[in-house]
Amino acid sequence: MKRLAVLATALALTGCTTAHHDYPEATPYTESANAMAEVDAALLRATAADKRVLLVMGADWCHDSRALAGWLETPRLAALVEKHYELLFVNAGTPQTSEGSNLDIARRFGIADLPGTPNVFVLTPSGALVNTDTVTTWRNAASRSEDAIYAELAELAVRPVYSPVPGAEIAE
Repeated sequence: MKRLAVLATALALTGCTTAHHDYPEATPYTESANAMAEVDAALLRATAADKRVLLVMGADWCHDSRALAGWLETPRLAALVEKHYELLFVNAGTPQTSEGSNLDIARRFGIADLPGTPNVFVLTPSGALVNTDTVTTWRNAASRSEDAIYAELAELAVRPVYSPVPGAEIAE
């Protein structure tokens, strides 16, 4: 117990204190032997359950990735995810450097560059990307409110998928 008090004092004196924040955290971004196969399996489960896939590419080192994962575990967001999505977390490493991981998954769905973490892909069961406009906009997840995250994920759960051909909508 005395060691903990000494350590806490030393950390406080050096300015290395634990930051307080108002968001939950989780660390689900583990390395996978075959993340692409996990994506394929999530798409199959989504097909069977008539849901979309919520693919979150992030990293445990990233506070925004941990925050988003934590929010997704809260009762309100977990219920939304359970109703509309097959959830999959994939480790992206540090995609803004040469240390990125599983970047072939992002490219598979038409996203050539991940400028940071986390990234949120909403996919139809057939693998069509629903949110091309917002995939890479989640790098501020730690500063988003639960209400804002809920609203965006609820909208993406029912957003139509548009064809590249103007005026043509893909039925999914």
